[in-house]
Amino acid sequence: MSDESERVTNIEMNVPPSSENGALASAAGKNVVLQRSLIGVAIAVVSAAVTFFAVRGAMRRAPVDETSERIQSLIDEANRLLRTLDEKKHA
Repeated sequence: MSDESERVTNIEMNVPPSSENGALASAAGKNVVLQRSLIGVAIAVVSAAVTFFAVRGAMRRAPVDETSERIQSLIDEANRLLRTLDEKKHA
């Protein structure tokens, strides 16, 4: 019964059955834990990198365009002239 419960435990731990001295199961168990840890760390690193570049891209502003600035200044000047004209017309 002891061998059978040990086999179930080894299957649950996802390691091969142990040898007579138990050294194989211990080493295999450590390898499985190490592999799972490395996979978890790799997933975390990839997630962090994707998040970093997504936020960086979202925060990046469009470069200042001289033509756009000039158009906006002309619109502002036209609005100012229209207001002045309205004020003179109503006065």
